[in-house]
Amino acid sequence: MIAMNLFSAKLTMWYVYLLRCADNSLYAGITISLERRLIEHNECNKKGAKYTRVRRPVHLAYSEPQRNRQEASRREYQLKKLTKAKKEQLVHAYFESQ
Repeated sequence: MIAMNLFSAKLTMWYVYLLRCADNSLYAGITISLERRLIEHNECNKKGAKYTRVRRPVHLAYSEPQRNRQEASRREYQLKKLTKAKKEQLVHAYFESQ
């Protein structure tokens, strides 16, 4: 049973995402559940990020899967370093591909 839990934990997909805030800014984060995290950002004052609490409502603008938390964190760091224009290009390409 323990081995099964360790195995399934390694198969958990992580996501890095960008949220479009009400003030048109973009917020980057990571999660294993995009749906749950979006609800937390929009409705929960304890689990939502301070940044997004005052910029509600927020909407998913971009996401990409990562194999594990470490890779998701690395990609989040890369996204946060991008200029707003580069982030907007990612968002635009993401919606074009949907």
